[in-house]
Amino acid sequence: MTKPLVSIILLNWNGYDDTLEALESLYQINYPNYNVIVVDNHSTNESIEKITEYAKGNIRIETEFTKYQNNKPIQLTHIMEDNLNKQVDNTSTIEKKKLLLIENYENYGFARGNNIAIDYTLKHDNPEYVLLLNNDTIVDANFLDNMVDVALNDDKIGIIGPKFYYYDYEGVHDKIWCIGSVVDLDEYPGHHSIMDEENYDISGNVVECDWVSGAGLLIKSSLIPENYLDTSFFFGCEDVDLAVTVKNKGYKVVTVMNSIVWHKVGMSRHKHSTFHTEYNHIKTNLQFIKKHKKHYYLHLPVYGYQIFKLYMKAIVNRFS
Repeated sequence: MTKPLVSIILLNWNGYDDTLEALESLYQINYPNYNVIVVDNHSTNESIEKITEYAKGNIRIETEFTKYQNNKPIQLTHIMEDNLNKQVDNTSTIEKKKLLLIENYENYGFARGNNIAIDYTLKHDNPEYVLLLNNDTIVDANFLDNMVDVALNDDKIGIIGPKFYYYDYEGVHDKIWCIGSVVDLDEYPGHHSIMDEENYDISGNVVECDWVSGAGLLIKSSLIPENYLDTSFFFGCEDVDLAVTVKNKGYKVVTVMNSIVWHKVGMSRHKHSTFHTEYNHIKTNLQFIKKHKKHYYLHLPVYGYQIFKLYMKAIVNRFS
């Protein structure tokens, strides 16, 4: 039985070191039918050159997680943003030894940057699944096999996520970062980790949840919204919004516990946040709640109080 085609999309912005390590791990997975697309969001460093040289086999990537494999050169197709709709030879990415590099003229952010690649691959490759993968992740060799196998066993599964470990948590590499989350529109920020739920059960391999992180999100192509990710979100929540949209169509969102991805997430993300950053988090979370919560404005005073309590607690914890 032929495994379904999966298009894997990585977004790069001045992060070629992470991107190259992610690519090295991807080109060593066991899944037989996938392609890789890197979207460069107008990097101002040497990202384009470094990715090109990596594909040629001129850059050797070997870390604690990824041992170098001599499977280069990788056939690279480099397309500028304004040429995506033109007929270009060898632009189909349906081979695991190919790499499509899309170069954008601006930094469009997460949603629009990914949308450019989604639009391209749906038109040119016709994949059955699309995987959004952060460029600062490392994947286990069987991560995609394990997710797709679960998806194929249940037609009602629309979105699948892996079990995320921290890439490095005080020297430990098996500390869980994320195994899916719960949407609660009555409580700001409208969503929280399933690990915050009382008596959450992760004893099985498949954990049903409300959304999985966009750092590694596999979705059936047929369920991708017509306009793809919602570009109106300023500072995140695109993945939460996408999952809610898919669940509202009657499909499941699940985490597959034997699908492993390591994520270089910042463990002290909010400790040194600026006022501007925190403001944007609040604005985006409220935007997400407003989109999906009936009578949003009637609940707005409650959200305001919840935000106040949340940040007062954070301030106390910071100085205690």
